Amino acid sequence: MERIAADIRKVLETRTFSGSLKFDCGDEGVIVLADGTASTTDRDTDCTLRLSQENLISLLKGKLNPMMAVATGKMRLSGNPTVALGLAKLLG
Repeated sequence: MERIAADIRKVLETRTFSGSLKFDCGDEGVIVLADGTASTTDRDTDCTLRLSQENLISLLKGKLNPMMAVATGKMRLSGNPTVALGLAKLLG
């Protein structure tokens, strides 16, 4: 998970993300986007996306459509969905 978080931190050097969001991959760990960085330290966030590490990698590479992931059960969203919509700017 640390490698994925490091890749996200590189993206955050040139793009902004508002709010706080957690990618929760269960036993594989978490990545929290907050305060302009990405961390593998768990904490409360405005929004949580629960998905497998494999699906997280596909999502970040643009191979998994977020709306389809939720619709097909590959990803579950809890909390503020507006924060999740901000991912489009980060991934775009």
